[in-house]
Amino acid sequence: MIEFNVNGKPVKVEAEADTALLWALRDQLGLTGTKYGCGGGYCGACTVHLDGNAVRSCRTPLSVAAGKDITTIEGLSADRSHPLQTAWIAEQVPQCGYCQSGQIMQAATLLARNPDPTRDDIVRHMNGVICRCGTYTRIIAAIQRAAKEA
Repeated sequence: MIEFNVNGKPVKVEAEADTALLWALRDQLGLTGTKYGCGGGYCGACTVHLDGNAVRSCRTPLSVAAGKDITTIEGLSADRSHPLQTAWIAEQVPQCGYCQSGQIMQAATLLARNPDPTRDDIVRHMNGVICRCGTYTRIIAAIQRAAKEA
């Protein structure tokens, strides 16, 4: 059994220590907002927070999560009222929507550390979270909006 906290609640997962955190979240805990994208940590669709840091859950073994705090997109806001979530809707960011939870979780770590980022700060921080639909201009606008509204 591997124990950790998810979205503020203690959980126990029975799995091998090298099992990807992504699969424990999705398959055992039913938190399907975190998406499987590439499986190699390159696309960012599976981004969650581990003790406040953005990590790729497809490449994070459960052994690393043991005793730590994990936040998924479901834990960002109980009612989808987080400034990033409302800005995403206002800026009409999603097209297919597949990468959005990873994009939002990556952006949340930026705003937690830098509440007034420049466009360059945003681009640099979001580098590596891929949007197949190419809505990067809208993503940047949503992060800028969220920074102003937070």
